[in-house]
Amino acid sequence: MLNYISTRDVNHKASSLQAVLEGLARDGGLYVPEDLSELALDYRDVISEDYRGMAKKIFGKFFPDYGEKLIDSIVERSYRDKFSAEEITPLVSVDGRYVLELFRGPTCAFKDVALSALPNLMSEAAKLNNFSDEILILTATSGDTGSAALHGFSDVPGIRIAVFYPDKGISETQRLQMVTQSGANTEAFGVRGNFDDAQSGVKSLFREIPKPCSGVSLSSANSINIGRLVPQVVYYFSAYKSLIEAGDIQLGDAVDYTVPTGNFGDIMAGYLAKQMGLPVGKLICASNRNDVLAEFLETGHYNKKRHFYKTSSPSMDILVSSNLERLLFFVCGADKTKAYMKELAERGEYQIGEEELARIKNDFTGFSCSDEEGAAATGKLFKDAGYLMDTHTAIAWAASDKYLKAAGNAGCKNVVLSTASPYKFTGAVLAALGEKTSGDDREDMELLSKVSGTEIPGSLSSIFDKEIKHKDIIDVEEMKSVVVQYAGKGRV
Repeated sequence: MLNYISTRDVNHKASSLQAVLEGLARDGGLYVPEDLSELALDYRDVISEDYRGMAKKIFGKFFPDYGEKLIDSIVERSYRDKFSAEEITPLVSVDGRYVLELFRGPTCAFKDVALSALPNLMSEAAKLNNFSDEILILTATSGDTGSAALHGFSDVPGIRIAVFYPDKGISETQRLQMVTQSGANTEAFGVRGNFDDAQSGVKSLFREIPKPCSGVSLSSANSINIGRLVPQVVYYFSAYKSLIEAGDIQLGDAVDYTVPTGNFGDIMAGYLAKQMGLPVGKLICASNRNDVLAEFLETGHYNKKRHFYKTSSPSMDILVSSNLERLLFFVCGADKTKAYMKELAERGEYQIGEEELARIKNDFTGFSCSDEEGAAATGKLFKDAGYLMDTHTAIAWAASDKYLKAAGNAGCKNVVLSTASPYKFTGAVLAALGEKTSGDDREDMELLSKVSGTEIPGSLSSIFDKEIKHKDIIDVEEMKSVVVQYAGKGRV
């Protein structure tokens, strides 16, 4: 039976149920499968299924303690009738490349894929573990996780959720999605600072107050939770299946994936897919001006002591990429990972060895792109192919351009992961198309629809008429007190 261990201590073990429930290991590490070889499967068997069938096989490998029958039920509840596309994550051929559209869920971002499943995984884990505490989910968000988590956990029995987002650090549409979210068990707090401030604050709360009051335990909906990460593995298999069905590749052909990422979770899911046996070629990490990951993948030097930039792709405005710790564990082992994380906390940087970097470069490469390069990619692709993409996907497309140029345009097919609807970042998208913006998201959505000939997603057009339910803006130092107060309110 597959066990989970902490990235910082191989003797810290947990079942898959415990790993999902706890989110973060008690020593501050992240849970990873103890033996990657136990995840191996025949990818041909997986891609013979529809999306839900693929999810069942993959979930079954990572979460054996649930049992096959319950996994089937969880997947059906998670994915039936929640996405606007029948295939959940459709693959679109665009100008010689492929775009994997991950934003067809209820909040129009890729986080919906995982956060449709995590509430079911967590609530069933609590039942199987005879876990009597109420679960309080703490989540830091750089924009999209918050709305997807609030939506996914809204009114789930036995679970409450508090989301912390950087005030002034997300788009107005992203903010409205969170602060208008209904549900008696939901709270959203703006934090004076950036995402790293909110994320560090949440992590410290797990260490300081794992039980903020009697009868309440903390867990996470960020991709530090393995239950959040595993559902993202599925769409790598789904993309491969679509390429096979289109006749664009043959069985066994490797496929490259370009992923816009700040916290390294989405691209880490691709790495896990490769470990399972999917023919993954290169994983191209696309960074914006906050290029800490691109620099690390080139030099092995991780340095968060740099200027923080607010960009037009705010969900990637991150300097501390939590999921990179999982990759470090698989490459360097627990002892070195713990030492590197200690250096990062105390000195703000660390340097891995040349052999370790070489192993990482076998699977990954990184490119950073500016707002201007992303905007140019948006405008050119819309002009040449009539395809509209959001600001994060634009960074990935521009990074894909750089990668293909460096590779001589030869080799594997390239899939660009599209992580959000362009209607979540209308001002920046309109500017990239050469249009003047009003500064009002509702008006800009209408203009973007008119200019592009595309339809505004209903879940976004409706947010402007909803009541603002969550109004608190707090300092980082206040996070502990608001969590303790929220936890003490009693069960909902």
